Amino acid sequence: MSPLPDEEQPRPHPPHGEPAEPAEPAEPAGHPAHGAHGRPPTRADRWAGFKKSPFLPALVLTFILAAAAALFAASYTYSMANPTPHHIPTGVTGERDAARRSAFVGAMEKALDAQLDLKHYATREAARNAIDEQRIYAVLDVRDDGSRVDLEVSGASGVSVAQVFTESAPQVSKETGIPVTVKDLNPLQSGDPRGLAIFYISLAAVIIGFVGAIQLSVHARGLNPAERILATVAYALLGGFAVAAVVDWGLGALDLPFVESWLILALTMFTCGMVFTMFNTFFHRWAMIPTWGLLVLVGNPASGGAVAPPLLPTVLGRIGQWLPPGASVNAQHTAVYFQGHQHAFPFLVLGGWAVLSSGLFWFWRHRHPGGRGTQPLHAAAV
Repeated sequence: MSPLPDEEQPRPHPPHGEPAEPAEPAEPAGHPAHGAHGRPPTRADRWAGFKKSPFLPALVLTFILAAAAALFAASYTYSMANPTPHHIPTGVTGERDAARRSAFVGAMEKALDAQLDLKHYATREAARNAIDEQRIYAVLDVRDDGSRVDLEVSGASGVSVAQVFTESAPQVSKETGIPVTVKDLNPLQSGDPRGLAIFYISLAAVIIGFVGAIQLSVHARGLNPAERILATVAYALLGGFAVAAVVDWGLGALDLPFVESWLILALTMFTCGMVFTMFNTFFHRWAMIPTWGLLVLVGNPASGGAVAPPLLPTVLGRIGQWLPPGASVNAQHTAVYFQGHQHAFPFLVLGGWAVLSSGLFWFWRHRHPGGRGTQPLHAAAV
């Protein structure tokens, strides 16, 4: 047997009772030479360490949340703090060329600081039907002899618009010397004197819709695509039912056409849930940013629920009808106050967003940060 090299010779055991001599630790392969740890870290070393630490995402989130807070306040203040009429669709009946009517309309536009988008109707009945169809917000009926003007508003069409008309009418009557009578053709329900209940229940459906999808991503991450869509349908149906039941049966704030209102709320929840799921497919942990921007920063203040569209900034009033919150408010508003005059447009908007979001999620489902995947079969024992 050949002798071992000196470095591999076994160490002799120390005499009984004496401590063993400590062995020197070996330097692992590729480890820097002794003393290299003592050099001060460079700027590149510090930056690399910061990028790997939890402090970088915390810092980024700090700036994002500050910006989101400012944008949230600006969006709602700009839209709803000081509603100002712009172009108000208004029906006109009576003598078409009456000078007194022209004087009254001019004084009304001056008092409102807005332009009345006049639409002429042959009879009051035709004008009232246009209100039910939500094509106009008020009717000016000038008596043929010019002795009086009947102003008919519709609180259910937009309480804020009806309010500015009602407040301006006495001033205009005094300036023109034309007596004015004001009548509300469609007053709000007694449990909702400010007309905000529909906005609140639609807001609840929007918020819970995408928050539910967020919670599925956190607590039910292993759901496969089809299971995730079915889970979204399930909580949307149950959540919509709960909202409608509390507002109608529990609080009595609104007398809802229950099934129609329930399904509108459920469709809203499902659509908003799938909007987040779509964004989560492409942006992963940052999906909340576009979801919040689309549905909350822009969609809710532009929905026309708290402030009627003619009093919103023009661009917001038009955009809002094409987004899920505005479509939900539109459909719910018509279902509650204008039964028999429901339009297809808000359902097409909600359905379009739902189909688009679900389709993009399904087509790129392999990119979604969830699902269990396919587990391989265990090999048979040999």
